[in-house]
Amino acid sequence: MSKKIPMRQCVGCGEMKSKKELLRIIRTTEDEILLDRTGKKNGRGAYICPNGECFRKAVKAKGFERSLKMAIPKEVVENLEKEMEKIAAG
Repeated sequence: MSKKIPMRQCVGCGEMKSKKELLRIIRTTEDEILLDRTGKKNGRGAYICPNGECFRKAVKAKGFERSLKMAIPKEVVENLEKEMEKIAAG
């Protein structure tokens, strides 16, 4: 029997992908918005493809705000985008 692969939906493009392919952004109990590199931190999570296009789509369509159930300040969005660019660059 093969092991089930956990699937998640990207809040940018809406595609279902395996959890490993996506980046997780969480809202902690203190209402901080963080990039969760491990995928193991506690908090409400939203998943996104590791590319700028999906990130911009998610911001424009308020995908993060819907998934995390809160408004996200502009500077937090900018910080997340910078962190994602670092990851994408390797």
